[in-house]
Amino acid sequence: MKHTATPAGRPTARCIWNSFRASGKRHLILTGTRGSGKSTLLAGLLPYLRETGPVSGITTRAQPGEAVFLTDAGSGRCAQIGAFDPRLPGPENRMQPCLQGFLALGVPLLQQYGKSDGTWVFIDEIGYLETACPEYCRAILDLMKRRRLAAAVRKQDLPFLQALCRRADAFVVDLDAPYGRAGCVIMASGLGRRFGGDKLMAAFAGRPMIQYALDATAGVFAGRVAVTRSKAAAELCERQGVPVVFHDQPYRSDTVRLGLCALLAQAGECGLTGCLFCPADQPLLQRQTVAALALCAAQDPEAIWRPACGAQQGAPVFFPAWAFPELLALPHGRGGGAVVRKYPQRVRCLPVQEAQELADVDTRAGLAALEKAKKEDF
Repeated sequence: MKHTATPAGRPTARCIWNSFRASGKRHLILTGTRGSGKSTLLAGLLPYLRETGPVSGITTRAQPGEAVFLTDAGSGRCAQIGAFDPRLPGPENRMQPCLQGFLALGVPLLQQYGKSDGTWVFIDEIGYLETACPEYCRAILDLMKRRRLAAAVRKQDLPFLQALCRRADAFVVDLDAPYGRAGCVIMASGLGRRFGGDKLMAAFAGRPMIQYALDATAGVFAGRVAVTRSKAAAELCERQGVPVVFHDQPYRSDTVRLGLCALLAQAGECGLTGCLFCPADQPLLQRQTVAALALCAAQDPEAIWRPACGAQQGAPVFFPAWAFPELLALPHGRGGGAVVRKYPQRVRCLPVQEAQELADVDTRAGLAALEKAKKEDF
């Protein structure tokens, strides 16, 4: 498994697919304003959809200043669904709908897809032109009763588009703010007694171990803070613009409380929708997993989310805002696991493929074993 870089702020197709599968939802909708990358990500999801069987779909092609065309991805059949109207105010939405194109091709295609083999149908654009044709909208809803739909839906103040994005059976990724307003506490307060020194700064594949936690959580959260008793780790985080709570408190509960208090102070009146508590000694943790946890939490704000490999559950753990009062009042020496055990019915798991991703480092032998796993599998 190779670790690949991801542009900050945008989930990858793989991340979205993993989150969708963990959600248990039926349909997958990408929404956002123009230029948010909906169609590009939907194209990236097609290989995952095809793993389930044959996939049918509709693509949309625009000729700026001229027309918009709807195409059957299988046969290549095409129909015009929009015509440029220079009388309309610009710069967007200057196409007039061509209803005949929807009626002659779009509606029959959706009806055909509903009767064909396969699990998934994709539509790479549902926007204001599509909402102008009630028959096409009804055909989409009828299709969703028979097949799973993966669609890119324009974010506009139009009832049909908003209704699609509010469906309880749809996993909806808002690409303008895919992770909500979540925070992250990097738990870096261990003294490394069993390790025999400051394990956070120990070299792992040539880099300080805490650096992997910083990389895995970058570009996902509205705010981050590292809580540590290591001066060297604090300096490394500060050089990279990550706020630090440097302390000498003895308990794990102190680390949780100090980190969450710092994040809530950062957030101010905007508040936080939840918080991920990420260990700094889990160097094979991938950013894909962190982002997928945040996506899942944005979809299901009542659940506690954590990764799992088979029956083995692990860290990091994402807690929704309702858990904040209990996290701030943990008994001495207890961590967030106390809240997890108190509410087992609210815990949901994101599957990961490699157990090593959930492994933390306690000893130098453990560090060497994980370095070997990184070379062989990651």
